[in-house]
Order: sequence, then C-alpha cells, then structure tokens
Amino acid sequence: MKRLACYTASLLAVPLLLGSGVLAISGHCASPKAAAPPPPLTDSVTAQAKALSNAYAAVAGHVRPAVVSVYSEKFIKYQTPDNLFPSEGDFFQQFFGQQGPSHRQAPREQKVPQRGMGSGMLLDKAGHILTNYHVVKDADDLKVRLSDKREFKAVLVSADPKTDVAVIRIKDKVPADLPIVQLGDSDQLQVGEVVMAVGAPFGLTQTVTTGIISAMGRSDVGIADYEDFLQTDAPINPGNSGGPLVNMKGEVIGMNSAIATSSGQSSGIGFAIPSNMISRMLPTLIKGGRIARGLLGVGVQDLDKDLAQQFSLNDESGALVTTVSPDSAAAKAGIKVGDAITSMNGHAVVNSRDLRNRIGSAAPGSKVKLSVMRDGKELLLMATIGEAPTGGAAAGPAEHAPQQATKLGLSVQPLTPDLAQQFGLTAKSGLVIIDVDQGSAAARAGLQQGDLILEVNRKPVNNVGELNSAVASSRNAGSVLLLVKRTNASMFVALPVQ
Repeated sequence: MKRLACYTASLLAVPLLLGSGVLAISGHCASPKAAAPPPPLTDSVTAQAKALSNAYAAVAGHVRPAVVSVYSEKFIKYQTPDNLFPSEGDFFQQFFGQQGPSHRQAPREQKVPQRGMGSGMLLDKAGHILTNYHVVKDADDLKVRLSDKREFKAVLVSADPKTDVAVIRIKDKVPADLPIVQLGDSDQLQVGEVVMAVGAPFGLTQTVTTGIISAMGRSDVGIADYEDFLQTDAPINPGNSGGPLVNMKGEVIGMNSAIATSSGQSSGIGFAIPSNMISRMLPTLIKGGRIARGLLGVGVQDLDKDLAQQFSLNDESGALVTTVSPDSAAAKAGIKVGDAITSMNGHAVVNSRDLRNRIGSAAPGSKVKLSVMRDGKELLLMATIGEAPTGGAAAGPAEHAPQQATKLGLSVQPLTPDLAQQFGLTAKSGLVIIDVDQGSAAARAGLQQGDLILEVNRKPVNNVGELNSAVASSRNAGSVLLLVKRTNASMFVALPVQ
C-alpha cells in the first residue's frame, strides 16, 4: 500500500489547502530501505537433510553407470491393396466402357518398423544385461545405449516369459570397462524402506526417482504367471521397465516391471520383480537355458471364512486342494481333494498363489515337505516334485441347454456328451450351470455359465434333486459346500442357505 500511495501522489502532485497555508506535494517519494535477507540455516539444523541428500547422490552415482537404455525394433509385414490405384485397364473399362491394356499389379509386401524402448542393467563384464521380457519380445533388432552414450547392438540370450525376465548380451566387441550392478537380498527388505528407481521414463534416459517399499509379496496383480512383486511409490513410467530398484546401499533389490494406472502414467503404485526371484534364474538364463518349473499336480484355491469353517480350519491361510491329477507328485504323496496345504519346507503358505510360486521355484525331482490339514488334523507329507509342461488349452463358447431351477439361484442340467462338448468339459458326471440369477449368492460367489458342479457337501451329485436335497439338509449349518470345475481347474464354493 505504501508503494501505491507514493506512486499515486507522484502522479497527482496537487496542492492541499490547510487553513490559510498551502502544503504542496512534490510528487517525490523516498524508496523504502530493502530488508536484509535472513541468514542461511546453520549446519546443526540442516545436517540430517544434508546427510540424506548426500546418500541419495551417492546411491545414484553408484548405480547409474551400469543402467542402460534398451531400444527394440520389429518389422510388421502387410500387403498393399492391389486396387489402391486403378490400373490403365480399369480406367478404360470404367469411363469408356471398353477394355484397355491391363497392368494390374499383384499386392506388394511392405515392412513397417515398430519401435520400443525400455531399460536394463549390466550384470557382468561379458556384457550380459538384465531386462524385462516384454521390452525385447519379438524384436528383430536390439540396441543398447550406455550411460556414457556409447551404443552397441545386442542379442537375446534367453528369457522366461512366465516371470517377464530376459537376459540380452552386447553383440559387438565388449568393452573392458563395463560397470556392473550388484544384486541384493530382497528377502531382507521391509515395508517403508527407502528405495530408488533408475531408468528411462518416456525416453528420458538416466532418470532417478525415489520412494519407499509400499508392500511386498503382491501376487494378485495379473501381469505374469508367477508373481511375487515388490510394490513401490517411487515414480515409475513407461520406459522404466527393466531398470533397477535399489536400496540405500546401492544394491539392486528388484527390477521395475509395471505400474497400476488408468492414464498410462505413474499413480504412485509400481511393481518390481524381487531380486531373489531373478537370482535363482540368472545362471540358467545367462547360459541360454530354459527355466524348468516344478509341478505338484494339484488345483488349489484361496480360503475364506466360510470355507475355513467348512473344512475345520483355524484361519484362512493356506491353499485348499480342489483337484489332484492322477499319477502326479501330489497323488503319490497322498494329497487329497479338500486338504489345506499350510506350509512347504517349514515356510507358511499364505494363499494359493504363494503355493504356486513356491512349487514353481522348486527344481523338478527335488523333495519337499508339505504340512496338510485334513478333517481338523495336521499331516506331514513328502512329495517329489515333477516338471511343469508348457502351453495349455482354453475352452470355447457354449450353447444353452434345457434348464432346471435350483434353490441356489442356479439353473443346471445333468452333464451329457453334447453339453460336455459345448462347454469343453472332460468330466463324466455332474451338473452343468446354464444360468445364474443376478444378485443371488451364487452370482456373488462368481459362479458362471459352463461351470460344472461335481460335489455337494463332499458327495458326488448327478441331478438337481440331489442338489436340492443337500441344500435343504444344510439349513442348520447355514451354508452348502460345492465343488465346482471350470475348464481345467476346480474350486470349492460355500453358499449361504436360508
């Protein structure tokens, strides 16, 4: 306000009459004296912040030289239409009604390059680089750029698509001065621990971001077949894939792989493959080998409160067995449908995906000790792990069949050869679900058309009368237990009965 007042007075410069005297305003206003800036904060106040800043800078300087940008290029083939432009013969035919000379050309094959970019980290002096499989998948050409701007052609050595891990290698003469990363122990991490991500988000190479470990053991993300992700709020964006997530010792404790987002940009939820999962595969991948995974030969599902009560379990931890394949490791070990596998080699099994990851990580032919709850009693079983096959088949769409209503909000039909073919079912008996009432308990439980009810309350069921009788006899218990098969997997479902 003082400045405004002085400026206004200098413009007006009008006299003021006070009694008989005249007071003239000259229009000049003296500038106020500038305030002195405050003194800088003392070292005692900023010491901790400065130490943290120095630590960040040290970690970044330690890791960045070994982080590379990975450029992929694949060529998409397509054919140009043969009638994109009319030939001379077509022109005469269309406009003059007569046949002129024809020079119609056959379709020509074109190749259009499709380019991608990600990140990676140098593993050894031989030029091996760790990255995500989705960064290099189907690439015809690969190139890597080091932190000092040197560029090299690269080749794919081996990959494991089921975990989204790949190893590539510098194709040209490998320089002798390659910096390399050091892998840490991801099992020693704690939620809340400070971490740093390095990569090339949106093509901005050698970018560093920081955050914390937000969660561990994320196995329900749906990105890969085998998941045990670290979750972090360190900003990760497209281009960070394949780059390291490091602890404050500068050790790589994860490989950044994906983000949860609806906009294509970081929303504070990123996922990294833990270093220990990667470390177990690296010796095989670097040699160009294939990752062989263990197979127990069971179908499993997660437990909930109702299922835990049905199977006389104390809590909802563990994996509930829904199928046992004939002649499998599980069958030979004595595992049965309805068993709850609660630990493997002394380590608690959290849920079905946790068991899947542990079995998959076990070497085929190795022996594992399983703790199983059966009818409220604990059993210790030894299983010799088999080898998981690759590939699989999916069922096709099904047609509707005649319906019989049940007391559970389901319409079912006894299994016939025609229904088995329509729904892709391999069982010999059971009830096929044809329709599910909206808003029913069955719908809320996720039951759907094409599911096959094999058992009710642990007993086989072949017609709707048996199903309804079992439901009626379950009123006092408050729920009925169904064993349901969907394509090649089975699951238990507990539905409330009123």
